[in-house]
Amino acid sequence: MNVIVEFSIVPIGVGVSLSEYVAACERILAQSGLNYELHANGTNVEGDWDAVFGVIRQCHETLHQMGAPRLYTVIKLGTRTDKPQRMADKVASVKAKLQSADS
Repeated sequence: MNVIVEFSIVPIGVGVSLSEYVAACERILAQSGLNYELHANGTNVEGDWDAVFGVIRQCHETLHQMGAPRLYTVIKLGTRTDKPQRMADKVASVKAKLQSADS
């Protein structure tokens, strides 16, 4: 089953700056071959359910190995069975409606 996930992992007990930990997860995503997008408050990723949750698990394992004693993770996800859909499709649909409303 394909899934589109937005997730954010917050290391607790590592100080104020978290960019080192975000970068570690982004490297994992880049190596995964999955389609993903970093944004200001998390990351969107799409693909096979097991592959997506596999990289989230890898992120958890890596951040713990980096010394984070606790991780707080927020995950939002969506699946569809009526048609295949990608992140870009969802954004394009909204942009098309905005353009038609502006015309």
